[in-house]
Amino acid sequence: MDLSVFSSMLSVNGPRGTRREGKKFRQYAAALSTTIGPFAVGTVLAWTSPVLPMLEGPGSKIPITSDEGSWVGSLIAIGAIIGSIPAGKGADIYGRKPTIAALAVPFIISWAMIYFATSVWELYVARLIAGAVIGGVTATVPMYIGEIAESSIRGELGSYIQVKVTLGILYVYAIGPFVSYEQLALLCGIIPVIMFFLVLLVAPETPTYLLRKGKKREAEQSLILLRGIDYDISGELEELQMQLEEEQKRSSNFRDLISSRATVRASIAVMGLLSFLSFSGINVLIFYAESIFKEGGSEIVSPKTSSIIIGVLQVIFTFASALLVDKAGRRVLLLISDSVMAVCLAGLGYFFFLKHNGVSALNFIPLVSLGVYISTFSLGFGPIPGVMMGELFSPDVKGLALGIVCVIASLLEFVVVKMYQNLLNWFGYAVTFWIFAGFCVLGTVFVWFLVPETKNKSLQEIQNELNGKKKPKNRNANRSLQMESLTNPYNNEKNAAIV
Repeated sequence: MDLSVFSSMLSVNGPRGTRREGKKFRQYAAALSTTIGPFAVGTVLAWTSPVLPMLEGPGSKIPITSDEGSWVGSLIAIGAIIGSIPAGKGADIYGRKPTIAALAVPFIISWAMIYFATSVWELYVARLIAGAVIGGVTATVPMYIGEIAESSIRGELGSYIQVKVTLGILYVYAIGPFVSYEQLALLCGIIPVIMFFLVLLVAPETPTYLLRKGKKREAEQSLILLRGIDYDISGELEELQMQLEEEQKRSSNFRDLISSRATVRASIAVMGLLSFLSFSGINVLIFYAESIFKEGGSEIVSPKTSSIIIGVLQVIFTFASALLVDKAGRRVLLLISDSVMAVCLAGLGYFFFLKHNGVSALNFIPLVSLGVYISTFSLGFGPIPGVMMGELFSPDVKGLALGIVCVIASLLEFVVVKMYQNLLNWFGYAVTFWIFAGFCVLGTVFVWFLVPETKNKSLQEIQNELNGKKKPKNRNANRSLQMESLTNPYNNEKNAAIV
């Protein structure tokens, strides 16, 4: 029998699997305050959609070519490489809360540089800085939410990361076409200011981090703040303490990362999800949404309106994912998402193939295909990788592991966004979208074979499964016996033999 189960049996709340849960309001408040960071990320991602046509068009404040525009779009991925590992290690050294709050400062600097920019090189530097912050947010916010949330709502709260990204994207899609270049930079620059104060005022430090630093009293206060004063923290606190004591037997350098079975399997799953997310072409579609709709030539809905519709659908279905992820499970949503995305991209490619060959009567297809694509992406492959980043790694390696994973994923994202313009020049729209569709098919196969289900599992249960430890065949029966042993001491010997 697992020792953490035995320890939690001694608490008033009962066995770990049936322990009375705490109040949820402060967990939601803490998670939502830190997800202002992902909202700011969404503004950075979507900024190119309304702005690049301005800069590449006549009368531009900063005239740029299409190649320079591709650098403006893709350099945030290089910046993410710079920011992810330092932020991950900073979260391990200084704490999750102060690291997330500190990320607001370079965010503000990047928007100030964009506001005052007079050359494309200043835009390059500003986008590199913004990318570094994106890397930091990607490495720290899932970590924070994974450590403050109870397992029953951890998936939902983790999904709010992508909800906020989509709200940030919609924010820019909705206001970008109707304001000037400078006004857009100013309206985007306000967001990280809000982020800084909300994180400092609302979000407590995680109990896991505080225990790792030997601050048991502060960890108790954090749990009480997050779960409510009526919640008996003893069982959860002992479980966390045992988990950390086990992890302290292992160090967290790179050699130990690749020698730990659980960490290797977690890295493969997370790295695969982020890679196939990049190669699905999602950021290309976000960065160039207005240009793609313009190329589609629809006379029913304008490119600007189409972009807003896509943004609204993205928000709606990402929020739906947050409600479904702890009910339907991670794997089911991922499999549905990636398979439907493949069909949509294949259909979009076929539309451009027909258009290239003179058929122009199907101009509604880009909006329908991209609408369904973004909806199913938002249901699964958009939010769930962020959820699983916070679930699959153990706390002792989470900072370093997420930093390394984010570096590799950012490199792949840079390749995809930078090569998009080249793919269009070499093969045209049809083949380019068929390539993205092919990667979605491969992503579906990857999820089927290599991504574990984490729904309603504690972080310790996830680590046990990644390490290959088998679960009891009838865990509910075992727990009933454990409870009976507490009320009937004469059965202890018999129950111990069974458990």
